[in-house]
Amino acid sequence: MEHVPALDEPLKNSLGSATAKVLAENLALHTVGDLLHHYPRRYAERGELTPLAELGDQLDEHVTVVAQVADARVLTFNGGRGRRLEVTITDGYGRLQLVFFGSGVHKPHKDLLPGSRAMFAGKVGMFNRKLQLSHPAYELLGADAGASAVDAFAHQLIPIYPACAKLESWKIAKAVDAVLPSAQEAADPLPEALRAGRGMLTLPEALLKIHRPRTKADIEEARERLKWDEAFVLQVALARRRHADTQLPAVARRPADSGLLTAFDAKLPFTLTEGQQQVSREIFADLATSHPMHRLLQGEVGSGKTLVALRAMLAVVDSGGQAAMLAPTEVLAQQHHRSVTEMMGELAEGGMLGGSEHATKVVLLTGSMGTAARRQALLDLVTGEAGIVIGTHALIEDKVQFHDLGLVVVDEQHRFGVEQRDALRGKGKQPPHLLVMTATPIPRTVAMTVFGDLETSVLDQLPAGRSPIATHVVPAKDKPHFLARTWERVREEVEGGHQAYVVCPRIGDGEDDAKKPAAEDEAEKRPPLAVVDIAEQLRTGPLAGLAVEVLHGRMDPADKDDVMRRFAAGQVQVLVATTVIEVGVNVPNSTVMVIMDADRFGVSQLHQLRGRVGRGSAPGLCLLVSEMPEASPARARLAAVAATLDGFELSRIDLEQRREGDVLGQAQSGVRSSLRVLSVLEDEEVIAQAREEAAAVVAADPELAGLPALRTALDALVDAERERYLEKG
Repeated sequence: MEHVPALDEPLKNSLGSATAKVLAENLALHTVGDLLHHYPRRYAERGELTPLAELGDQLDEHVTVVAQVADARVLTFNGGRGRRLEVTITDGYGRLQLVFFGSGVHKPHKDLLPGSRAMFAGKVGMFNRKLQLSHPAYELLGADAGASAVDAFAHQLIPIYPACAKLESWKIAKAVDAVLPSAQEAADPLPEALRAGRGMLTLPEALLKIHRPRTKADIEEARERLKWDEAFVLQVALARRRHADTQLPAVARRPADSGLLTAFDAKLPFTLTEGQQQVSREIFADLATSHPMHRLLQGEVGSGKTLVALRAMLAVVDSGGQAAMLAPTEVLAQQHHRSVTEMMGELAEGGMLGGSEHATKVVLLTGSMGTAARRQALLDLVTGEAGIVIGTHALIEDKVQFHDLGLVVVDEQHRFGVEQRDALRGKGKQPPHLLVMTATPIPRTVAMTVFGDLETSVLDQLPAGRSPIATHVVPAKDKPHFLARTWERVREEVEGGHQAYVVCPRIGDGEDDAKKPAAEDEAEKRPPLAVVDIAEQLRTGPLAGLAVEVLHGRMDPADKDDVMRRFAAGQVQVLVATTVIEVGVNVPNSTVMVIMDADRFGVSQLHQLRGRVGRGSAPGLCLLVSEMPEASPARARLAAVAATLDGFELSRIDLEQRREGDVLGQAQSGVRSSLRVLSVLEDEEVIAQAREEAAAVVAADPELAGLPALRTALDALVDAERERYLEKG
């Protein structure tokens, strides 16, 4: 029988099938290695009383607290037939109530005497506006407790593990004790030279110190080492993908002298910003190489990314190839098609009367196009008549064939998985070059972690002539007259010849549910405000007499396009819409945006929406309407958006408020979100150093033949099927 490495041993062999089943079903822990990498969330110190005040942020979560019993009393109800034990525990600062009912009263009444200390675990609930734990499990800490608890208490630091209803932290600690000897056999994924060179613990030492530290220095040392494991293995996965891409052949694409790009530049009515010129140089240098470009182009809202991408597409068309731009929604695909053909003018009229001698054809391809138009678009692509195609995921379908696909531009990367990106790339005779655009600025560390297989270009300058945007929070519930003033401001802007957006979180056409986040306050108990309702209220109320129209994702595509055209032409004065206008929509005459229920949107999304105004010469105004109380976290979020126009800063705030897993979420595509001790926002230095070390290791040994333990760690991170997919390119 084949020997199973100690860390691959199923947990049922050492813990029994009942405990193993609970660990597998509730915490996704299946092997000894999984359990050893389930690190304590924090540590309680002997003599330290846990801050109970922090529990308010953890409503409905399972928590473990270490505290002292202040008092306990048995109350009767139902004419003496029912009994309830109420225990008050304290940490010296706050107090928390525990309740036990019925036959569950007897044992805790005997155990939990005033002055006794214990660990308590349960789900944080609320009763009569007070936090409480109902029927918590508990483990006494003191001379009268069992030997194992006394032993755990004798260790200065008590590990508190992420737990679940069926398995409390101290039971997980006992399970860890049972498998901890196996840590000695943990194979070290870090190359020895790297580990020793940086003076880090071995992996067995780090596992021992993270689970059973004697001092706070032990915890720090162990965490530093384990952070390196996570950062390094992830960066090796990304470095291997970058390396594999450099091995692929691609057609070098160089713009022709005095070709389409030159003609386009000559007709631009403005000069490119220094940033646009620099980023264009980086892109053209990549396009001129014989292996595929993989570049992330990120920039502020309105920094001119589309123009930079268009110049790259024109350079490829100049060299005889075709370029495809993939947009996440039909509205955005149509908008891009419209703005590209407008920017190009007669250069987009290839094969047509009046077209320039350098012209090419620019076609649109979406799922809802009529059969005849679709057939013509497909024909233009396969013959090479169309140099540029702009479309939605319809571009990925099997029947779409290109004459010579040279460049794929993906707009709004976070809406597309790697699979879709690669499916489109697979349509080239050789792998095409890839440019990914994102309008959500990403902090450098996140870009290195999530998009580490892409080189990054950043546009952080706004083009000349862009106007500043003022942002204000409108507290609709506390100050209703502020909301009335909001509609007066919209009317003033329209009367001054400008246009306005009003954004709502919901459509309200009867089909959509009020899918709302957990109630943060009373205001969140009502359904989110809806486009259809608000438009009607404005037409008959404060904006009566103005041309008010609606736009949302469930409208017929032809109707959507018609509304957008009329809004762009100035015939629609106020557009009441969902977030379909979040990216790419460009109407320079729009100067004011009102976002209803603004607290229902994320920070980055609000920044995106705000970027739709102030795109012309007149200043922009963004009003964030909310019914949330002033002291709420939601209002703090809105205040942050109002306080800065720096998208990178806001992106950071946004990510700090979300869980790390969301950051990595889908974007890692195939790389499991396995960050337990590494924080992509706080550990910038570790991530940057790990990236350098990973690149050096992969350059020297791309197959990692000399590093079997690293190869094993990598296989655990990237599933085998995914690895094959990545290698296929």
